[in-house]
Amino acid sequence: MAIATSPSKLSLPQHSLGITTVLEYLVFKFPAITSEEWQKRMTEGKVHWHDGSLISATSPFAAQQRVYYYREVDSEPVIPFAEKIIFQDEFILVAYKPHFLPVTPGGQYVEECLQNRLRNKTGNQQLQAVHRIDKATAGLVLFSVNPNSRQHYHRLFETHQVKKIYQAIARTNGNPPMINQQWEVKNRLEKTGTRFLMHSVEGPANSHSHIRCVQCSADKALFELNPITGKTHQLRLHMQSLGWPLLHDTYYPQLRQPIKSADYSQPMQLLAQQLYFIDPMTRRARNFSSNTKLSLVC
Repeated sequence: MAIATSPSKLSLPQHSLGITTVLEYLVFKFPAITSEEWQKRMTEGKVHWHDGSLISATSPFAAQQRVYYYREVDSEPVIPFAEKIIFQDEFILVAYKPHFLPVTPGGQYVEECLQNRLRNKTGNQQLQAVHRIDKATAGLVLFSVNPNSRQHYHRLFETHQVKKIYQAIARTNGNPPMINQQWEVKNRLEKTGTRFLMHSVEGPANSHSHIRCVQCSADKALFELNPITGKTHQLRLHMQSLGWPLLHDTYYPQLRQPIKSADYSQPMQLLAQQLYFIDPMTRRARNFSSNTKLSLVC
């Protein structure tokens, strides 16, 4: 049994949808965890409010209040790839995340995530990611070192003041793009009925990316991607919309069912390669690049 040393948190929604207790909401939110299991965790003091007071099976639903809980999994896979710290000062830490490693705890992962690995490596249990990239994506992730300055780095991403450059490889299926050809993709992305999948729908655009072809081979192409917004699976869907789904993507254009253990020999070809921003604490221009790059020989 793997048990998180630090709590996860969620904010109860503004509207209860007919739910009267916190327990009911947790069962609704996490259908894979039974009511009996949540009650056991509550009895053991593993579910509490922001002030530390314990939540019981009868605690009433309280709109917009934060609930803290400690994640547990019976058997946690070990990801056989190492992260690397690129930069660290008194305010931030920038790390390279390998493919297959989640940024924060989720699903079957508790300690095997970038955030907890770095907390253990640095000894700083206050270290916190200020943005996310998919588990299947490799590349740079920015962490806040100091809780007192954390809000300023969150604000950078919320207001789109961070320029992110990704590399991606896609099969061209006999329809190769031209080198240096560019596209601007704007559309509306929403969740599907399957909780972890997204799709494009009609309506005002909430996602925006710039894409450029960098290099071509006989059956693949290398692209540079600049996401202006940060919707879930945005780059994967935007590449698919152009007719070039990412190489080794197991979600799009078709979900591979059933989802099996990860094939470590076929990482999805998407890399968060560069980060640019003006540091809100030092006012210095920050420019971070990963030494890892994608290659058409893959």
